Amino acid sequence: MEKGKKIALLVGCNYPGTQYELHGCHNDVLAMREVLVTRFGFDPARVELLMDKPGSQIMPTGANVKKALNDMVDRSEEGDVLFFHYSGHGTLIKSRNSSKKEEAIVPCDFNLITSIDFRQLVNRVPKGATFTILSDSCHSGGLIDKETEQIGPFTTPGPDKANIISPSYKQKLIPIQSILQDFTSLTSIVTTDIGTHLLELFGTDASLMFHDPEPVSKPLKPDEGILLSGCQTNETSADVEMIMENGRRPCGAFTNAVQTVLKENSGPLSNKEIVLQARKVLMMQHFTKQHPCLYCSDENADAIFLEPAREVMSVE
Repeated sequence: MEKGKKIALLVGCNYPGTQYELHGCHNDVLAMREVLVTRFGFDPARVELLMDKPGSQIMPTGANVKKALNDMVDRSEEGDVLFFHYSGHGTLIKSRNSSKKEEAIVPCDFNLITSIDFRQLVNRVPKGATFTILSDSCHSGGLIDKETEQIGPFTTPGPDKANIISPSYKQKLIPIQSILQDFTSLTSIVTTDIGTHLLELFGTDASLMFHDPEPVSKPLKPDEGILLSGCQTNETSADVEMIMENGRRPCGAFTNAVQTVLKENSGPLSNKEIVLQARKVLMMQHFTKQHPCLYCSDENADAIFLEPAREVMSVE
């Protein structure tokens, strides 16, 4: 049986024609597809792209993204490498059962996918496989619920100024209040409970976080989840126009930093090395308010980025 298959889902949401429009997210996932195939040996047939471009056959709605993620996990086996790259808006939402806030990504229809959803996906990953998430979105630290923090909050204060802003700079953030206003106009329900609106609009396709009973998370122990987040939970990620060799190009600052790290290092890099070096790239580019983080087991922190686990790298 083949071991170490590499399967990827890449999602880029630019939200064209809306007040929340971004410009670099499609570029991010296209660039990531190229590096997955040329550097990491992914079969192009096993790299799925979802982008909210006019005319796209499958739009990156919450239901479609979750279906693609579930399909990827369902067809995975021991030793496989699963990779999910998301570039788009993120937000924070209050849990129904506590005062704790949960991280969420914002698909093109605003049907939020929460840290609870990602935890349930990781719980289903076969033993010996890995599920790596690279999220270039605001408030993305902790996007896999209950994952161990390896590289966390940056406590040394940077310069007393905001990120250097180009004309196209935009935070990858939709405030939850804005989503609530939009949902209220659609549901005509007067409540600040985001879950009520999501269940009304999307039914069973709404996040597991809002269903009753809320799913039970796995205990805190080493698992197969690896999260490389574009920033800390309390920070925002940038959508910005960067100067490239072939001109100016909109992109996500974190995705571009990871691409830069990979270009400057031809050899294998661990998950920890990718995040630490991406932090340095962002600091050099004057993104002083955005600090990528890493959440995973101790073993996966030192594991090679997007390579099968050592014990299953050979084909039996």
